[in-house]
Amino acid sequence: MSGMKNSYPGSGTTLCPHCGARFKITGAQLEAHHGMVRCGHCLQAFDTRPNFAPEPEQLDLHLELPILDELVAQTEQPPAEESRAPETPPPARIAVLKPMTLAEQVVIVQDRDDSESRPEHHTWPWAMAALLLLLALLAQAAYFFRVDLAARLPGLKPALLGYCRLLKCSVPLPKKTDLIGIESSDLEADPAHANQITLNALLRNRAVYAQAFPNLELTLNDSQDKPLARRIFRPADYLPVTESETTGLLPNRELGIRLRLNTTGLRPMGYRLVLFYPNNY
Repeated sequence: MSGMKNSYPGSGTTLCPHCGARFKITGAQLEAHHGMVRCGHCLQAFDTRPNFAPEPEQLDLHLELPILDELVAQTEQPPAEESRAPETPPPARIAVLKPMTLAEQVVIVQDRDDSESRPEHHTWPWAMAALLLLLALLAQAAYFFRVDLAARLPGLKPALLGYCRLLKCSVPLPKKTDLIGIESSDLEADPAHANQITLNALLRNRAVYAQAFPNLELTLNDSQDKPLARRIFRPADYLPVTESETTGLLPNRELGIRLRLNTTGLRPMGYRLVLFYPNNY
């Protein structure tokens, strides 16, 4: 009849078809879960019924011996050695079956629908932490290398400017003194004005990107090469009206500088002109 349940023995063993491990299981577990279990060794779910084997019945070691109706009378004279019956060999030992050693415990399957899926290892928290760490490293790199990034990748400059607005920083032009220099300079006396001289200089940017205009330091020396006066000229002091300080000196470009100076009471005999940047970003 369809309403009747299969009856299983009290206990038995089954074989995992996936890894070959053998397990012990009770008939009550089979009836409660339709024979479905999960292997405790390989974690695969399988049906135990095809490979179920009931445990063999244990041998009854307490066998009853028949009672002899008559006792054998012992003779007064022992029988001759020739007629002595051969000794009966000792009874063979009866082997006792030991219970099977369980490879692993089985795990009962609660639901057939999710029995096919193995337990998932939740790795998404680690992936999220790694992603956040990567974003933090990129943000730090963008902050410390923002000047070079903006110079070499002009398309990134708008994004870097927006980033710096959040951090209250700026993206100035590069200031590489090894890539910008004074190509030539000289002091020119003014015949019409004895106390005036003219400083002529030529700046050149050898970089492949625009650079900030540097400061110029002019030192006037006497005949003993000792300093008489020193002055620092900022870009606003020497730039012509055709140049913009915010644009900077364009790549592979030169800039001519011409400054008139008042030397009343100095009588300079030499000079020294150097360029520098007041600070680094």
